[in-house]
Parts: sequence; structure tokens; C-alpha cells
Amino acid sequence: MKYHNQQFVRWDDIDAFSHVNNAKYLIYAQEARFHWSFYHFVEKNEESSLVEMVVGRAEVDFIAPIYEGGTFVDVHLWVESVGNSSFVLAYEISAKGQLHARVRTVQVAISMETKKSRPLTDLEREFLAMYTDESAK
Repeated sequence: MKYHNQQFVRWDDIDAFSHVNNAKYLIYAQEARFHWSFYHFVEKNEESSLVEMVVGRAEVDFIAPIYEGGTFVDVHLWVESVGNSSFVLAYEISAKGQLHARVRTVQVAISMETKKSRPLTDLEREFLAMYTDESAK
């Protein structure tokens, strides 16, 4: 299953070249990831430990520029793979049927006490399994 979120393209996301600045794509992915990993649990009155993660790696493939501010882009994300203490998320950022970017991040679960990586819990693995896209492999 893929998670869908919409992100607002603010007018100040547009740079001097009249398109969305490259750094903003990672912000769109970050905001979608937060909604995915936090609000899913809040809606069920549960606490998520998946917010206790850091980005270990991020990469963006820019497909087509976004030229318009004041509108929304669609962010779809899914889990590509799960390791012991990390997992890979894939994202597609699109608008009006046009793919604008593909993003991948490696998320590393951390302990808030030690500030070091920690193994994923069984509950976290169950949640990640719901968003693992078998067709992407």
C-alpha cells in the first residue's frame, strides 16, 4: 500500500529560475513522512516511536520542474525495504498527472536516550509491512 499526502507549494518555494528550488523537494518528502509516521497513530490515540528516526541518506531524481506556487503536489510514499534498525522509503512527487521527482531516504531508528541507532520494534515492523510495496521490488 502507498501512503498519499498533499503538500502545499508556497510562492517562496520558487527560486530565481522560476521553478521550485531543489531543496524544497526534500521538505515535501519530510512533511509527508511526518504525517505518515505520526498522524496515523494520533488518529488511533496511540503513540508512535517512528518519529524517533533520522535520515541516514537522501537522494532525489528530478524529473520535471514545478513552475507554479500556490498549489498542491501529491506525495506518495511506500517502504522499499526493512533492515534491523533502518528502512528505505520511496516517494513520488507529482501534480496534475505529471511526475516531478522521485525521492529515496534511508531512515534510521534511534534511541532518544543514547542518540544511537536501535533495532526496530515488532510494532514498528508491523506498521512498515502495511506500506511495503511488493510490486516495487
